[in-house]
Amino acid sequence: MHERQQPVGGEPRPVLAVIGVGLIGGSFAAALRKAGAVGRVLGVGRNRKSLQQAVELGLIDAEASLEQAAREADIILLAVPVGATQAVLEALRPSLRDHTLITDAGSTKLGVVEAARAALGERIGQFVPGHPIAGAEKTGPAAAVADLYQGRTVVLTPIDENPMQARRRLTRLWEACGARVIVMEPETHDLVLASVSHVPHFLSSVFMWQVASAENSDLRMELAGSGFRDFTRIAAGSPEMWRDIFLSNRPAMLSELGEVRKALDHAEQALQAGDATQLHDFLERAALARRFWGSRSGLK
Repeated sequence: MHERQQPVGGEPRPVLAVIGVGLIGGSFAAALRKAGAVGRVLGVGRNRKSLQQAVELGLIDAEASLEQAAREADIILLAVPVGATQAVLEALRPSLRDHTLITDAGSTKLGVVEAARAALGERIGQFVPGHPIAGAEKTGPAAAVADLYQGRTVVLTPIDENPMQARRRLTRLWEACGARVIVMEPETHDLVLASVSHVPHFLSSVFMWQVASAENSDLRMELAGSGFRDFTRIAAGSPEMWRDIFLSNRPAMLSELGEVRKALDHAEQALQAGDATQLHDFLERAALARRFWGSRSGLK
């Protein structure tokens, strides 16, 4: 259980509501609680058993409805599939207080901003879009850890209606979690993330589907080793979440898949031609780029 933080200097700490208390939302709550940046924490979700588990783990203090979260919370995090964004915000809006800051953890931003505008109307300035670049194939409250965001990057894609005070407030919250905050346009975010996050997951899932559909799939997986494990690890993620991400970022995904197809054709042609030099150069360039990224990022 996490220790309950006491107010400092008589000032009550803000109430946090997390909608979707899994790995991302639960870790956000745990990190802010550990840092003493929030007081009471409310959890909202569809699965009553998961919410009870989150209470037992000390991630949240109590279950709440969307209406209660809107009435009581000073900070609201949406950690839900991006396809659910509009419906959740529409449910929050009638009871939302003027000072409440809302953000999200969605992996796409253009669609999320569009959904937020449709749902919140004149209250759109209270919603500051965000995306923590952190995660794992594990899900649920038990996967949440207070140090998930330590040293990780969080992208904020503020919109014109967001007051500077709201942007700074959200930046301080993520920094309290140990994260490094950067700001970019929603369009840029979606293009870049299609390349380095969404397409890798798509390809991993396609490959896993192909192997699992083969007649001798049991034999293949019996002989599979660490390379297969590493390449397919992310295919174990939430189908609902990734379906929504792919559809939400479809234009960027299709563009990036076209570029991947060109690269695959290039490598396949070298293999088909038995061109050892071209194949070696292709593999060497890929290996050097991967080693350089690994040494620079610290993610081996």
